[in-house]
Amino acid sequence: QVKLVESGGGLVQPGGSLRLSCAASGSRFSIYAMGWYRQAPGKQRELVAAITSGGNTNYADSVKGRFTISRDNAKITVHLQMNSLKPEDTAVYCCNLVVADTLYNYWGKGTLVTVSS
Repeated sequence: QVKLVESGGGLVQPGGSLRLSCAASGSRFSIYAMGWYRQAPGKQRELVAAITSGGNTNYADSVKGRFTISRDNAKITVHLQMNSLKPEDTAVYCCNLVVADTLYNYWGKGTLVTVSS
């Protein structure tokens, strides 16, 4: 069993920055990838950014150049640095972890990011 705990959400003005963190804990496991998804009211959940165990990254087109995903392998933590935030970035951001051997997905409970003046 894997537990994911997110932190760092909140209210920020347009153009501001936030840093989300997600710490994984639990039984011994190998990670295929970790990432962040978001879901805005009335919209489907979408991938924001992901990073594989090898360090390959993938970003949604809407956040390229503004968001950066990184991992601390020793602490099994993934971070999402979000800069130049826009009102349309407002959503619940959920951490995701894909286990290497089974490709099973674990999810965090989510953290709310609100971009508003």
